[in-house]
Amino acid sequence: MKRFAAALLAALMTVGLCGCSWQTESPDEAREVIQVIAMDTVMIFTTYGEKSTHADYLSEDEVRRLESLLSRTDGESVICQLNSAGGLGIDVGEEVCGLMEAAEEYTLATEGAFDITIAPVVAAWGFTEKENRVPSQKELDELLTLVGPEHITLAGDAAALTPGTQIDLGGIAKGYASDRIAEILKENSIPRATISLGGNVLAWGDRPDGTPWRVGIQDPQDPNNANAFAGMLHLTDAFAVTSGGYQRFFEADGKTYHHIIDPATGYPADSGLTSVTVVADCDLDEVDGTPSVGTMCDALSTALFVMGEEKALDFWRSGKYDFDLVLVTEDSRVVVTDGIADEFEESKESGYSYEVVS
Repeated sequence: MKRFAAALLAALMTVGLCGCSWQTESPDEAREVIQVIAMDTVMIFTTYGEKSTHADYLSEDEVRRLESLLSRTDGESVICQLNSAGGLGIDVGEEVCGLMEAAEEYTLATEGAFDITIAPVVAAWGFTEKENRVPSQKELDELLTLVGPEHITLAGDAAALTPGTQIDLGGIAKGYASDRIAEILKENSIPRATISLGGNVLAWGDRPDGTPWRVGIQDPQDPNNANAFAGMLHLTDAFAVTSGGYQRFFEADGKTYHHIIDPATGYPADSGLTSVTVVADCDLDEVDGTPSVGTMCDALSTALFVMGEEKALDFWRSGKYDFDLVLVTEDSRVVVTDGIADEFEESKESGYSYEVVS
């Protein structure tokens, strides 16, 4: 609950919310703010415009729908039914198949650094269970034989898993939700909005005064301090997704274990990074609600954290996808790719050193 509270306070501070809705004489300046707890995180929808209230509640309904569809723990969800099918193929529907295909694309593109079949390994560490624990090497070795895209078969709207393999779409579910919400904002002619889905932020349009939205990157060294930032992004029509080991972790025998698991080893990624923020433009002409830029940012934020600084930057330089990065390292550096250097504001009191790379 402390982390929920910190996340909420940070979101409120960064986007300048007052926690209530109000109306002005201009319909385009009408604002609605709602808070939702879903997908294991605090979400805040802030929209402006004549249909702001309608768009906010449509967005909440969409998040609830996706949670019931994609949850790994809800016995009625399609994902839970697939995981329990014992290797049999089941009809998961066009939407879920499309999301699984997107996940496979990112698995192949990142050479396995992102992998939805890591679910049983994450569960072995207790991150999706009631209690955390350190699994034995033997247990991990056995589970890792069931990890990899080769254990997923997709055919039309049907899917099947190798017996024993399970998937978890949590690594891209919030990103996909932000893609779906972008479609809702577009359909309802929302002129500006900020959508905060935990570490996933959609900055839609600009602020009422015409300036970009301010999106803070939490300081991983001080995650419970809502006023501690490694830097600030100034964004208009953009997605920003942050993944970090500070978000969920536990300690055992004097060692800290975080929740971002390296599919190659079965252990929490030891990459030298403490957080990764992926930033990409939201092209309004291409918004159609399918797995798109928000989904990509979500998947890559996890994968690049696993890869580490050097490989993450090499991946960015490859140009395979269009995005920029803010990397926070264990040795107190903040690395910003040059595509967003002008939109990044250093935090002078953070103690970090800053560098721009090209």
